[in-house]
Amino acid sequence: MAKLHDELLPVVEEIAIRGWKNTTEEIRSAEIIFVDDGSHDGTFARLQEAFGGHNKSGVIFKFLKHETNLGLGAAIRTGFTLADGDIVVTVDSDGTYKFSEIPALLACLTSGVDIVTASPYHPKGSVIGVPAYRLVLSRGSSLIYRCLVNWHLYTYTCLFRAYRSAVIRNIGFESDDFLAGTELLVKALLKGYRAAEFPAVLYKRKYGVSKARIAQTIYSHLRFQSWVLLQRLQQLLSLIRERIN
Repeated sequence: MAKLHDELLPVVEEIAIRGWKNTTEEIRSAEIIFVDDGSHDGTFARLQEAFGGHNKSGVIFKFLKHETNLGLGAAIRTGFTLADGDIVVTVDSDGTYKFSEIPALLACLTSGVDIVTASPYHPKGSVIGVPAYRLVLSRGSSLIYRCLVNWHLYTYTCLFRAYRSAVIRNIGFESDDFLAGTELLVKALLKGYRAAEFPAVLYKRKYGVSKARIAQTIYSHLRFQSWVLLQRLQQLLSLIRERIN
């Protein structure tokens, strides 16, 4: 909670109060949406206590709690339904990426770009202190998606992203687990939306305990990768038929 208050809030307040712009985009207001996915440790009450009185900062705060744990994907969908902005940023609350990099992430959302994803696996990105077994899963999955979808995109498993609102309005995703962010990105790319990468540093988790179930996550990715492969094969067959005809 302290990290969110001390590191996230000042960044968003700066955007809301002073505004932010790059060569093509301009932001003059901001909101923070907190989705508590069924916690039973008083997190929701602490969130409201820590941030509920900050509306004078120019930031709009929204809070929603799932009565039971529904999963990361379900929490993301809930957050998207509450989002009113033209640009939506998703962030991890566990300290794996620096909130201070949000403006730099947004700076990559230039004309012709619909999604910007932080990318620790980009040649200019890096990883610090993350357990090797998690990197094997994440890097391995991203490599497979590179082969199936877009070789020039290095990281497919990151949650730290910026989306144009059209993407989250038009691209649905079914996953309730940790596949959700990857599913959304891949389906958007297959529909023709364009993505850019922000080379980032992925840090070892500092707060809380990961709820990712490794076996379930691997199974989810394998199923989805099979679906993507089928889509690619169907596209190839359609192209062959068109050329024959």
